[in-house]
Amino acid sequence: MAKNDTLKTASVLAFERKLDPSDALFRAGNWEDRAQVTQWAFIPVREKSVRGTISNRLKAKDQDPLKLDAAIENPNLQTVDVATLPHEADTLAVRFTLRVLAGAGTPSACNDAEYQKKLAQTVSGYVNEHGFDELAHRYACNLANGRFLWRNRIGAEEVEVVVSQMKEGQPEKTWTFNALEQSTRDFTGDAQTRELGGTIAQALAGKQYLLLDVVAFARIGAGQEVFPSQELILDRSRGDKSKTLYSIGDGDDKKAAIHSQKLGNALRTIDTWYPVPEDSNGLGPIAIEPYGSVTTQGTAYRQPNPGKGKEKLDFYNLLDNWLLKDQIPPVDQQHFVMATLIRGGVFGDAG
Repeated sequence: MAKNDTLKTASVLAFERKLDPSDALFRAGNWEDRAQVTQWAFIPVREKSVRGTISNRLKAKDQDPLKLDAAIENPNLQTVDVATLPHEADTLAVRFTLRVLAGAGTPSACNDAEYQKKLAQTVSGYVNEHGFDELAHRYACNLANGRFLWRNRIGAEEVEVVVSQMKEGQPEKTWTFNALEQSTRDFTGDAQTRELGGTIAQALAGKQYLLLDVVAFARIGAGQEVFPSQELILDRSRGDKSKTLYSIGDGDDKKAAIHSQKLGNALRTIDTWYPVPEDSNGLGPIAIEPYGSVTTQGTAYRQPNPGKGKEKLDFYNLLDNWLLKDQIPPVDQQHFVMATLIRGGVFGDAG
């Protein structure tokens, strides 16, 4: 590709996500009855009011014994949302659908024809050389290992994930995984994940339509609490619920669910190519994010200004160097850039 010194990043540049999950609904039943999951009852979200105790760290002025005794006598009443399995069911079922769309690397909006042409050449070069096999297999591994269950996966006695390729509303092909035997730390996988990954790669390349139906069963014990997404309430007033869970439906028909965004984050947790800090203690894969952001740690692992002598491995520097300066990144970082385009987002140089 010829270097073009006049080429600049488009000010309007946006990509639609190519892994498109639905919200996931929760049902409850017994492990032996997994084949009848469509007849299982949905898990409702209900309210619970409790009297809490003072447990937060006290300021120095409040550490007087008399003040602490007085604070403990003052009831800390809380109303929270909760979702649990009924006492006659030991298994949680989490179900969602996943569309895999073609057109990875093709912007949904771009106001610079020359930039779009160069982008198309670059993406085409990547696809011709590497295809989508590596990325698709990592997505398949995250379906197989049940990472999308988040906290519901932890401590489960058994976890089974059933992935069905749907055609005309019926399963055409099905893969069944023992999720606890699939690693969440690497993407070695097995013959089944490679076959599922191959199917996803074909869809990303536009060679076939693909809709997956995903059902995960987690045997966690009768009556145990389950964990839907928690809603972010920005303008909570005093006396409002201190925890609000995501549900689909109104009134008494509130079905516990996981946000599609949270599912998407789990499926794209495939980045093992970020610069690993010496004190990381084996962090493992992180979600594909332009700056390698891990919000639970308050850390961005792909800094645009990492310091003297260190490479700039954030998405924007990698993409600009690749397209504008013809500096082809190492293969691992090419995978990261393409995975970010599959994630989607608004990446224009509006400034």
